[in-house]
Amino acid sequence: MSGNETPRDLVIAMACCLGNVLVVWAVCLRRTFRQPTFCFVASLAVADFLVGAVAVPLAVLVDGWVEIPFQACLAVSCVVLVLTQASVLSLLAIAVDRYLRVSIPLRYREIATEQRSWIAVVLCWLISCLLGFTPLFGWHNGDSQSSLLHNSSHINCTFLAVVSLPYMVYFNYLGCILLPLAAMTLLYALVFYSLRKRLRREDQTSVHAESKLRAFLIKEKRLACSLALVLLLFAACWMPLHLMNCVLLSTGPQGVPQAAFYAGILLSHANSAVNPVVYALRIAKIREAYLEIWRRYVLCWRGQGDFSSSSWRSQPGEPNTGHQTTFPSNIGT
Repeated sequence: MSGNETPRDLVIAMACCLGNVLVVWAVCLRRTFRQPTFCFVASLAVADFLVGAVAVPLAVLVDGWVEIPFQACLAVSCVVLVLTQASVLSLLAIAVDRYLRVSIPLRYREIATEQRSWIAVVLCWLISCLLGFTPLFGWHNGDSQSSLLHNSSHINCTFLAVVSLPYMVYFNYLGCILLPLAAMTLLYALVFYSLRKRLRREDQTSVHAESKLRAFLIKEKRLACSLALVLLLFAACWMPLHLMNCVLLSTGPQGVPQAAFYAGILLSHANSAVNPVVYALRIAKIREAYLEIWRRYVLCWRGQGDFSSSSWRSQPGEPNTGHQTTFPSNIGT
């Protein structure tokens, strides 16, 4: 990474850390966030925080600034892959949760418990480690580098010097990024189709213009739109870099200008700083939690409410973990 990009990356790293700490803080403090969707949002926020705290500094390190042993350089590079994969799987878990919430609402509370949600989070991270550390098991550039090292065991550490481009394109991009993105797109399409159909049915059958069921469906649609926007931003920020990797594999280093490649890296890092802003602008409950944290812990102001009290009731479409809500039987398809 050139000297011009390094200060920008450090600014992005600080934004990633501060914004995503706020998200995790809000989820931990507020009882109504302890439900499947926000468990996965917290997992995504942890991955985004680690991008700022770990991946960005490592990206600066593995850009030719230091000479270290090949295996050490490879391990450092794989950490970046693990965090990216954790973000993808957290987004996939959110999409699956939204689909279950809409498709089987009467069984959703029984199936999607808080304990099962955290088990799913742990599985997401374990799978991410398995997929991200795959190059350590042999799919790397060790053979080509050994012919260049001669008597030295140290290399000028850069990401593509150790991580195989075929791995990045065929395994990481096509298998671990593009395939989950396609699945998530399909899931959100089914969610929006189902919500639209039910809203039309409710308009035709409901006597009251603003029934409880209609309010619930509208809230679900708004939340799904917000989370789909997070997915869209992830794809928009990461696709350019992966497409440039495809070009590099087919044409060689001359196929992508260095400035464009660095811009793609910068954009991928910026994605982790954007999500907390999206949550604040689009999800009222998270915005309220941000403001409460600001008032209590920054301004040291204490109001009547309490994060853990029942006064923070969930809105329609945002279930409260402490109170069972039964929706009408006609909510199903």
